[in-house]
Amino acid sequence: MKQSFTTSVFQTDEIHLADTRELIVRGGRHLFPLLPRAFAGVSQIGVIGWGSQGPAQAQNLRDSLAGTSIRVKVGLRAGSKSAAAARAAGFTEESGTLGEMGAVIGESELVIVLISDAAQASEFRNIFAALKPGATLGFSHGFLLGYLKSIGERFPAHVNVVAVCPKGMGPSVRRLYEQGRNVDGAGINASFAIEQDVNGLAVDHALGWSVALGSPFTFHTTMESECHSDIFGERGILLGGVHGLAESLYRRFLREGDSPATAFIRSSEAITGPISQTISRHGIKAVYERLDATGREVFAQAYCAAYTPSKDILLEIYQEVASGNELRSVILAAGRHSRFPMGKIDGTPMWRAGETVRRSRADEKIPLEPFTAGAYIAMMMAQIDVLTEHGHSYSEIANESVIEAVDSLNPYMHFRGVAYMVDNCSTTARLGARKWAPRFDYNLEQQAFTAIDDGKPLDNSKMIAFLEHPIHGVLNVCAALRPSVDISLA
Repeated sequence: MKQSFTTSVFQTDEIHLADTRELIVRGGRHLFPLLPRAFAGVSQIGVIGWGSQGPAQAQNLRDSLAGTSIRVKVGLRAGSKSAAAARAAGFTEESGTLGEMGAVIGESELVIVLISDAAQASEFRNIFAALKPGATLGFSHGFLLGYLKSIGERFPAHVNVVAVCPKGMGPSVRRLYEQGRNVDGAGINASFAIEQDVNGLAVDHALGWSVALGSPFTFHTTMESECHSDIFGERGILLGGVHGLAESLYRRFLREGDSPATAFIRSSEAITGPISQTISRHGIKAVYERLDATGREVFAQAYCAAYTPSKDILLEIYQEVASGNELRSVILAAGRHSRFPMGKIDGTPMWRAGETVRRSRADEKIPLEPFTAGAYIAMMMAQIDVLTEHGHSYSEIANESVIEAVDSLNPYMHFRGVAYMVDNCSTTARLGARKWAPRFDYNLEQQAFTAIDDGKPLDNSKMIAFLEHPIHGVLNVCAALRPSVDISLA
């Protein structure tokens, strides 16, 4: 259940999503003059960490607050290898914008913790001890809340606790912000949550943070809901699911007689190219509507066969996340990595074929492959339905299951490859993709594809439910809030 919120600084807008109403805050550079008011009582924002989100958020905050008295300072562990990269981005000890993590936490009225999830689990007591009374403690992920609950711990009672969670990886957050210098409103959508508000400043601090990141719109959630939907989503359609699906489709097309290049184009390239681009600009149902009669039959066959096997795995993932099991597995894995570092997936024949395809790619020749589209959209809709069944808001569902995929992650996958994304995202996401991709692969191979090949009757009611699903109307509303430009990857 979403909580209501009020802000004394920013205008709120009510949007209607299916049978619900939600409040959002629209962003834009015209709001930057309001940031000093939003950050009332803040003289320094400490950005802790320089991993996936740290570079983008530190630079966006610094640039948005230029000309104000509010300083953005990066905090790193003593001797951190990331210090050189932070200095190259303009954060230096000499300017007072780079320092040791504990000291920066103690100096700052708004502390944004962007270190890895495993590091948060090991360092949270030191972080809490260094905080000023009345400070605002911020996260871009709900992981630590879930972890604290699993071990019977709590956030300190004398600080605000908020989350601002961009619906895209750090490079997307920075790239679209930079594009927004010339196109107002370009950026990555974000959710925000208030876990604790001890002095009445938490909402405006969180909204100011989101606006300063360049978010075109900011929607409301809870920290627990964000934790569940985010960790679940990256194991599903955002990373793990698309990885497993692409591999299973590639092998299927090879068995049908395709060359490695053609099989890659019909599977991975079709997903990250025309399928994602159509969803981004015109909605999910538009993919089906753009197919001819034969293509629609193939789409429906793949959709009806893939929906239940996908939902089976997605429901299991959600239960593992909500129970805390998945969070514990991340912590345990971090302990193993000193002995067994995570390997890469990009050395297999499929992803090597992808390197060759991208070198000579002609986007206009990538087909809107109906079988791939049906299977991919079945997985996307199954994820939407799992989140709906667990009470998530439509704005969260749309962003975590559709918008983040087609407007942030999939464009990078198209540019560099699914394998590159799986090998270069956050540690928590990489772990999840590796763990769950094989499960999707096996379930689709053993249940969906065999049902089609054996000529088993398919449940056509699933297609009727797809065509009548409320998510289509939700995405129509969200399309009006879409970033005003496509992300530039050149």
